[in-house]
Amino acid sequence: MTSLILVDGNVITLDPRRPRAQAATIDRGRIQAVGASADLLALKTPDTRVLHLEGRTVVPGFIDAHLHLRALAESLINVQTGSDAGVTSLEDIKDRVREQAAALPPGAWIRAGGYDENDLAEKRPPTRWDLDQAAPDHPVKLTHRAGHAHVLNSLALRAVGLSKESSEPEGGLMERDLDTGEPNGVLYGFGDWLNARVPPLAEADLDRGVSLAGQLLVSLGVTSFQDASPRNDLARWQDMERWLAEGRLASRVTMMLGLEGWEAWRGAGFPSRLPEDRLRVCGVKIVIDETTGRLNPDQVTLNEMVSAVHQAGGQVALHAIEPPAVEAACTSVAEAERRYPRKDARHRIEHCSLCPPDLAARVAALGIVIVTHPAFVYYNGDRYLKTVALKDQPHLYPLATLADAGVGLAAASDAPIVPPNPLAGLYAAVTRRTRTGALLGPHQAVAVEDALRMLTTGAAFAAFEEDTKGVIAPGRLADLTVLSADPTETPAEDPGDIQVTMTVVGGEVVWSA
Repeated sequence: MTSLILVDGNVITLDPRRPRAQAATIDRGRIQAVGASADLLALKTPDTRVLHLEGRTVVPGFIDAHLHLRALAESLINVQTGSDAGVTSLEDIKDRVREQAAALPPGAWIRAGGYDENDLAEKRPPTRWDLDQAAPDHPVKLTHRAGHAHVLNSLALRAVGLSKESSEPEGGLMERDLDTGEPNGVLYGFGDWLNARVPPLAEADLDRGVSLAGQLLVSLGVTSFQDASPRNDLARWQDMERWLAEGRLASRVTMMLGLEGWEAWRGAGFPSRLPEDRLRVCGVKIVIDETTGRLNPDQVTLNEMVSAVHQAGGQVALHAIEPPAVEAACTSVAEAERRYPRKDARHRIEHCSLCPPDLAARVAALGIVIVTHPAFVYYNGDRYLKTVALKDQPHLYPLATLADAGVGLAAASDAPIVPPNPLAGLYAAVTRRTRTGALLGPHQAVAVEDALRMLTTGAAFAAFEEDTKGVIAPGRLADLTVLSADPTETPAEDPGDIQVTMTVVGGEVVWSA
């Protein structure tokens, strides 16, 4: 029985046994056959739906190997203070916060996000006193575009118990007035600390944000994503399951867990009404932070954390951005392998933003997969060209260096840090152009086919899903993204030159232009 046939298309399978085809048949949510349109139409039954693609290109469904769903959902309903929202100055931020304050009763929390001081005319972050001017009667929490810094106004500081007598939590840094010691409201590395003290969004508001995020993802062709929050635990698993069951999310979900969540999962498992191909656990997220100028956790502690997961048969996903953190991640993996040799542990480093060739060689030798963000070159590249040392720029998101060293690569957006648009990542990986068209490390460009693999087969491999996702072949999940043009033939002049026109998950059309 064949439930759906896609015909008259340009199918890029990424399957070396049959790289191109015209058509594909789907039954019970999986690819049944791939081939010529005439041959596969012969499999049609009275109940079969036929989709005529009229020459459009089909690729395996895009897999975002690292994003933060809750933060993305919140970003879509919070006050927007980023340059994409037209905010270019501190006065613009205050105007946005002031508008929200007028719509809420006194005492209600205002949540805003997306600012970047580099995009503001004043070239500095707002302070508590800036936010006090806009909302003196509301506690305000303003989150940096990157998520690692926050600004609280005076009411919010009092609400969470921060004053000049307060000490910073481990890994945190609080800016203070040099004369009085009074905090100015700018906090670095306080994410978990604030999360435990700031009231969460109302469930209805979060649900609304998740629905918006779910629609955004499928409109961009994302059929699966890997949620990379270190706070993921049983409660968050239950939320994710509910959002999937309610239809707020159509994409498949793979969840990393924090260490505590992983220990709970190992002990009793997380019950689910959904099949594993819709929601599953993979990976333990460990953050190696350098906010205070030293590694947190320290190397000895990190070694113990990684070895414990490794010994138990788990996979670690190590957040490491600059070379000292990447070196520490490599050292911890090497120590785990020395203590407890394993085949194909497939540990990951998330980000690896700055990686010279010698470090790439060490990553490769350890069999570590790198989950990288080529879209950052497009969205953030102009800032990198101004703020990153000239000697380091050739090693930013070094796709070619990593690939040449033999490192397994997966691409991800890290949304909401940048939009979860795989085609922007594809464009940047191939052209190394920023939003203004400037070049950033052009020698790090990769071929279109290699960039496509990072968004599909590479991302599937990073989560041990290569047997079910990432290629269009018989037996694989029928997750497909239909494009307006062939990226291997269309000149890469602008990321908007190719559009997603249809997204299919499990043989069901979940989005269509």
